Amino acid sequence: MKVLIVGSGGREHALAWRLAVCDGQQVYTAPGNAGTAQVGRNLPQFEVNQTDALLAFAQRERIDLTVVGPERPLIHDGIVDCFRAAGQRIYGPTQAAARLEGSKAFTDEFLARHGLSRKWFQVFDSPAAAKAYVRRQGAPIVVKADGDAFGKGVKVCATVAQAEEWIDRCLVQREFGSAGERIVVEQYLTGQECSVQVFTDGETVLPMAPAQDYKRIGDGDTGPNTGGMGCYSPVPALDPETFEHIVERLVRPTVEKMAEEGSPVTGTLYAGCILTSAGPELLEYNCRFGDPETQVVVPLLESDFAEVLLAAAEGRLREVTPRWSQQRAVCVVVAAQGYPGAYEKGHPLSGLEQAAQDGALVFHAGTKQQDGQLVTAGGRVLGVTALGDTFAAARRKVYAALEKIHFPGMYYRRDIAARAEAAEAA
Repeated sequence: MKVLIVGSGGREHALAWRLAVCDGQQVYTAPGNAGTAQVGRNLPQFEVNQTDALLAFAQRERIDLTVVGPERPLIHDGIVDCFRAAGQRIYGPTQAAARLEGSKAFTDEFLARHGLSRKWFQVFDSPAAAKAYVRRQGAPIVVKADGDAFGKGVKVCATVAQAEEWIDRCLVQREFGSAGERIVVEQYLTGQECSVQVFTDGETVLPMAPAQDYKRIGDGDTGPNTGGMGCYSPVPALDPETFEHIVERLVRPTVEKMAEEGSPVTGTLYAGCILTSAGPELLEYNCRFGDPETQVVVPLLESDFAEVLLAAAEGRLREVTPRWSQQRAVCVVVAAQGYPGAYEKGHPLSGLEQAAQDGALVFHAGTKQQDGQLVTAGGRVLGVTALGDTFAAARRKVYAALEKIHFPGMYYRRDIAARAEAAEAA
């Protein structure tokens, strides 16, 4: 089978690796990175938003299935709508269904309308009204840019003054452009977070192994938010009953109600949840595979990944039953110095082969080949994943592999999955 993957990050390398190396499929990645080039053919002539050109390529090369990695082609370009209209199989949601990720206001209003969330919230486009609401509610409080802001539009505000500053950054200074034309101000919730992803064809819902990621740049969850500094799977804090509650009483009803409202969700639905003392609560939905969650979840899948994706794209997901390994998986993201702020590119990388020889999976995120040398090309450079029978074993393996990798200014957190190891030991 010929598979086209759209994207260029660590998630896309993990997808390409799984489909090409494990499942034996012929994989193209547009535009790809230095890692995807090792397992298939890159298409550097394409950008992810060039829907017409990607469609023409898929038709010309008789691509059997297209898998969309990043959110922007789904939310802004309607790539799934275009491919389906041309009779092409594609894994992902329509533009209407992708509103679950593309608009925080749409999602909060949808969840409230169907009784799927208990948290209070309000939507604003007026700075004065938003500030007045914050002063009435008090802090801590959460302020979110309504649209897609590359994961940087959400702020947990410890004080009213901090919330007012973030409101101005969104609505007055327009720091997030059109994504911040409206904001959502909502209740601050406490508890451990977890990511529950499912495969869905709009009717059938098949859960993946759950994961827990780390958004903050620094050890101990300090510093600014990032696109993700690491993750692990499964999640000791998520007991089977709570996992079933999330899938059956939050995610499945979302799929059912979206279909009833004329926007069936297909592809991957990612539920970002928080485990509060009153029970699990939805924080957000994403409409595609998480990054770096994909780098721990996909290696744990024991079934044929290509068959699951194809079944979802063809509306016959009820015919497959994914099987999951009982091992533990830990992924640590290696970042460039300065990320998530300004950072340098073009630094030479070394030691990746040695890390892989030690049993780690090295997924490229921000890398490229330059004059025959592998160099850094992004803020998140690599995702290094290891599997083990225990979290302690997986952590030992991943951090030993990281010691073999080098580039100037490389940075990674030292505490990824430490809480999972402690919970398992207890």
